[in-house]
Amino acid sequence: MGRQSKRLSLAKDYYTVATLLAERAKTSRRRPAIVSDEGSLTYAELEAQSRKLAAGFAARGIGPGTTVLMMLDNHADSILCWLALARLGAVEVPVNTAYLGDVLKHVVRDSLATILILDAAYAERFEDEILDGARLETLILRGSAPGRLPAKLSKLRTIEFASLAGSGPAGGPAIAETSDPRQIMAVMYTSGTTGASKGVRCTFAHALEYSRCVVEVLDLKAGDRYYNMLPLFHIAGQWAAVFACFIAGATVVLKPRFSVSAFWDDIRHHRCNVTLLLGAMANLVHRAPASPADKKHPLDKVLVVPLFPQVKEFARRFGLRVTTNYGSTEVGVPIRAGFRPGKPRLFHLVDARSCGRIVSDRFEVKIVDPNDEEVPPGVAGELVVRPKRPWIVMSGYLNQPEKTMEAWRNLWLHSGDLMMRDKRGNFYFLDRVKDSIRRRGENISSTEVENGILKFPSVLECAVYPVPSPLTEQEVMAAVVAKPGNELDLGALGAFLERTLPKFMVPRFYRLETALPKTPTGKIQKFQLRAQGLDAPHWDREARSANQIKQQRNKPIPGRS
Repeated sequence: MGRQSKRLSLAKDYYTVATLLAERAKTSRRRPAIVSDEGSLTYAELEAQSRKLAAGFAARGIGPGTTVLMMLDNHADSILCWLALARLGAVEVPVNTAYLGDVLKHVVRDSLATILILDAAYAERFEDEILDGARLETLILRGSAPGRLPAKLSKLRTIEFASLAGSGPAGGPAIAETSDPRQIMAVMYTSGTTGASKGVRCTFAHALEYSRCVVEVLDLKAGDRYYNMLPLFHIAGQWAAVFACFIAGATVVLKPRFSVSAFWDDIRHHRCNVTLLLGAMANLVHRAPASPADKKHPLDKVLVVPLFPQVKEFARRFGLRVTTNYGSTEVGVPIRAGFRPGKPRLFHLVDARSCGRIVSDRFEVKIVDPNDEEVPPGVAGELVVRPKRPWIVMSGYLNQPEKTMEAWRNLWLHSGDLMMRDKRGNFYFLDRVKDSIRRRGENISSTEVENGILKFPSVLECAVYPVPSPLTEQEVMAAVVAKPGNELDLGALGAFLERTLPKFMVPRFYRLETALPKTPTGKIQKFQLRAQGLDAPHWDREARSANQIKQQRNKPIPGRS
């Protein structure tokens, strides 16, 4: 593989993007840093071009503390933009390209950004109402808009991105670069399932520590080729893929989006041996028809987050090493798994709920009850986290001190996730705290029930949530969507779950839906379903009589008379 790249040790020193790129330009000059559909950039080219772009930004008034919104697709220019901003100490605010309307308006106003870097295809999203109350002054436009710019957007000082990317001397101009790892590098908006998105303030140390943990989870090395199709406006694409590659001296192969049909062709064509898949993505790859070529590929190491019930079968079928971790924008990666030494096709996980074990040299964690008292092993509770090193978790929510204080109560950062620890120190993700259900004295994980429902052949997707019980506590309701072309017999589904789930977990109520309400990032908005309670048309499994099967949208529930 040629000269092995020196792996940076954030255990000894914190790094900024500028020092990271400088190190890579010295140790991995000729190695490709980015490979995309537009071409490739070596680490030397990446360092020089990001420096040149930073000089172009600085000449237009961007500097330390300048807040810059970016709505960009997955391409090398997107990476160059946030590297250039990071060099200057400007604050990057990546915007989900699915955002529009009130969701987009909230981010534009809440971020207090003065600069907008925009792929021209998204210009029409920024209609006049979106810019009401915004502080935007400058538009940096990449490409040509398909039509006229909206009126208010057109009044901003407009700069063509190409004029910035091509400016400056060939060797890269001298610029004043930030060297403080405690400085805010980015504000990452989280798409929660309730309320408006919150902007998480992230330092350089926070972002690069997160990436370093992923390097360790995947045993990422110089010469690895990492396939990334996750969006760069999220930490999974930006920190867990791109920054992780830069720390290890690996190559990131950048694709615009995830495609089941193109996945293996891309892996083979680009000779990728590493990737990160969301659990739903891995599940879709696993559900594809079997092929004689299932193991004829270079892919070896896969980080799957979260795991899905058939993950071991997935690993065996495709001959993969699979691992996982637990992390979030707010808390970093305090829990991780790893590959089992001497058994390259197995992973060091107990079951499909496993997250791994604590990263004990950098984090403290506890599992606590609603009063923040620690619970013993085997008992479910909320995961709370505290860093052993400064600046490696969030620095608060932008403009929301009350939310920051709520998250940091009793000197612990509350994750909002329901977890359990066994006596050996293995951690298990159960649910979001607000999505857990208390029924007849038993705590129920909606995720576990959902995993059970998804094993029923005609179910495409589902959401499990609590509804008021006529007795005490709560009952379990499941909203289900049938696969296209399938009829879904809710009675048969209920009977199936009686055979495959503990009795107390089997939902009593069922709703048949054509689609589930979701956020722009695809998270199911259970709060909308919960708000409808038992008023929505549903079937009561315990009634077991035909007259209890309600009519949905004036049509009989498929599979029932």
